[in-house]
Amino acid sequence: MIDYVQWCRLKEMAERDHLTSAQIARALGLAARTVRKWLKEPYRPRKRAPRPSALDPFKGQIMGMLKEHPYSAVQVLATLQEQGFGGGITTVKDYIQQIRPRGQEAYLTLAFAPGECAQVDWGSWEMIGVGTTRRRLSFFVMVLGYSRMLYVEFTLGQSQEHFLACHRHAFEAFGGVPAKIMCDNCKTAVLSHPHGLRPVLNPRYADFAGHYGFAVKACNVRKANEKGIVENAVGYVKHNFLAGRPIGEFASLNPAIGVWLEQTANVRLHGRTHRRPVDLFVAEQPMLKALTVHPYDCASIDTALVNSQFRVRVDANRYSVPAAYAGRKLLLKLYPERLCLYDGEKLVAEHLRVYDRGQDIENREHAQPVLERKRRADEQHLLKRFLALSPQAETYYRHLAERKLSWRLHLRKIVALVDVYGAEKVARALADALVYQAFSSEYIANILEQRERRLPEPGPLHLTRKQDLLDLQLPDPDLSVYETDDPQPEKGDPPHETKA
Repeated sequence: MIDYVQWCRLKEMAERDHLTSAQIARALGLAARTVRKWLKEPYRPRKRAPRPSALDPFKGQIMGMLKEHPYSAVQVLATLQEQGFGGGITTVKDYIQQIRPRGQEAYLTLAFAPGECAQVDWGSWEMIGVGTTRRRLSFFVMVLGYSRMLYVEFTLGQSQEHFLACHRHAFEAFGGVPAKIMCDNCKTAVLSHPHGLRPVLNPRYADFAGHYGFAVKACNVRKANEKGIVENAVGYVKHNFLAGRPIGEFASLNPAIGVWLEQTANVRLHGRTHRRPVDLFVAEQPMLKALTVHPYDCASIDTALVNSQFRVRVDANRYSVPAAYAGRKLLLKLYPERLCLYDGEKLVAEHLRVYDRGQDIENREHAQPVLERKRRADEQHLLKRFLALSPQAETYYRHLAERKLSWRLHLRKIVALVDVYGAEKVARALADALVYQAFSSEYIANILEQRERRLPEPGPLHLTRKQDLLDLQLPDPDLSVYETDDPQPEKGDPPHETKA
């Protein structure tokens, strides 16, 4: 037997150097017969003899045990260790997998009496646009086990409030409650489900089940076949309602699926029962439990901290509460379509739930006390600046407030004049306006403007009465009356005097 390096050298000498078998044999120290053999065949490593296993003495016993009962590897290992076996669980497990044939699992066809059971599950579809963001489209499915009557509802989430609300809506659509609900091990229904043990239900779902009087049957982990009816229904919705349908506004989906259920899904000839679900439902509906008088409150409950801008953050959005609750913790009740915030049992804020992201949702009344305090503070600051102008400012303010509804606006304008003319000139204008009983920011501005304007040069005509007289047009004077026939005096002679 040659090694791989010798085989490569042998091939190279034959194909590249064109040596004969005898020449190659002499060069490599091999028999010519061996060279001829490996020139004809691909390289094959030497087969090693299998090493003995510590399990070899026990293999017959293991086969006998498995014929009697389908023991697990752990049980087999425990038996062998009592007889001195020193190997580990991996050795035993590998051998059992070799000798025990893996049979195909058989499933029973599920059959239920009217009103006995319903199965529920979630389906997921593509991302859809919601405002400025995108969210995964989900749909809840409940199928009655006997009639295969179907209920479907679209949502933008699969959280607790959606899960419970969809159950309630399905019960209301069916007009009753089945005796048992079969579900998978989603956290909204089951917290944990150890193999072979009873599931630990989500307390909220357990309370919901107690309210409506149904039992919960959680499927075994990774045993989707146990709720095959609803699994098939989810696929039916995807292929027969959603596939090829352009998804527009989310708000249009549930009305559309309602029509489809009524006109298509629940009136078709079902492939398993060979009957229409709506016909079998006639026998099943009377067997459902009656609905409770008071519907269950399906909200998810949590606490929410109010920040300094009197907002609480919920699902990437900010919602306002009354400003007095800034810095406080409130009870949050989150529904699919709205959210409520409580201080103890007192409802302090309620908003429609927004599925966009990064939005600020405000009730204007919540900010009113803050705005009112700010307005009063601004007024106090404004009045303080005005009264500081002069001793007469208080008297002027009192008369202004009596005469003007918009006295704040007039004060603001007068104070603004300080930046233009200075405090001293504004104070003097206030004193003059008080003398003339002229109470308005326009009067003050006019007084200041007139004093700043340069006086015009005096002219032959000065009007102090009506403004329209300033536009007076005077005709050109007629100078002919001054003409005379007397000769002009000689240069140096005194002028003639004209008698009146």
